[in-house]
Amino acid sequence: MTKHMFLDICHAVSAKNDYFKRKCNAAGLAGFTTVQKVTAALRILAYGGAADRLDEYFHMGESTILESVREFTSTMIDIYGDWYLRQPNAQDVAKLLAKAEERGFPGMLGSIDCMHWEWEKCPTRLHGQYRGHHKKPTIILEAVASHNLHIWHAFFGMPGSLNNINVLHRSHVFDSISSGTCAPVNFNVNGTDYNMGYLLADGIYPPWRTLVKGLRCPQTMKEKYFTSKQSAYRKDVERAFGVLQAKYQIVKGPARTWKPSELKKIMECVVIMHNMGIEYEEGLEELRAEDYEDATPARLNPNRNVPEIHRLIAGHRQIESRSGHDQLTADLMEHVWSTYGSQ
Repeated sequence: MTKHMFLDICHAVSAKNDYFKRKCNAAGLAGFTTVQKVTAALRILAYGGAADRLDEYFHMGESTILESVREFTSTMIDIYGDWYLRQPNAQDVAKLLAKAEERGFPGMLGSIDCMHWEWEKCPTRLHGQYRGHHKKPTIILEAVASHNLHIWHAFFGMPGSLNNINVLHRSHVFDSISSGTCAPVNFNVNGTDYNMGYLLADGIYPPWRTLVKGLRCPQTMKEKYFTSKQSAYRKDVERAFGVLQAKYQIVKGPARTWKPSELKKIMECVVIMHNMGIEYEEGLEELRAEDYEDATPARLNPNRNVPEIHRLIAGHRQIESRSGHDQLTADLMEHVWSTYGSQ
């Protein structure tokens, strides 16, 4: 995360929760600072692992580090949960619809999928409830992500024995639409007006009006192209899961906490910081090759034959042409049938 985001978090949690303020004990010795406690909590969330591996670096005991994690996750949810775990408002919907129109899927609000988080400390009596096709106890996160990997919906806590359909029936992803409290979504596709947005999903999800899936066995080029595009844009939520696990590896490895309520706070906290990071990095300038230390500038050969390279690329495109393959196959099929079919 950026330094600006880190300092804002430190100031916010210190103002909200007295635990993060520096205090003196009965002997008059000063305790840990806000930066120490917040950094210890972020190290656990970012790298996972046992808490006692940080005791030498922070000079904090294992129990104090775990306490900092619990206080930090609860405080982050209290401060930022209403904003960074919200449903998209009217301005957000307008941006999502503009991007969806640009990508060729008018009315698309994102893509939906589920992620399993292994629960190492699951009690033995609950293994049958939390163990599914992953063969180990897991807890499911259902999420909706947009093109910029912002997570607009996070529903965590369902046992791993359920599948995506069971989780969908229990989640609140479409509650705002059914209650009529969602932001208005109006768009036109192929001459037909629609007033309800939709999400891209994979084949396991049911054929609902608010879920668009790819065709199971596309036959024509039109069906194949639509399915490939739908599959490409549906990967947004899978990319969001990958980035979330890479930035906060505590949700990538096995969970070492005993209580599901604490796991829920950890998951909501990392989703909040994931969305915060996207918002803080929105206005940052992208790095160029020259910005890196000791970067070697690209040297172009002035003697290269550019027209020849273009011809080579064009020739490879003709070789790899899928439409040409389909046309040749269809023509050969007709030729073989007309020549030998009568025999």
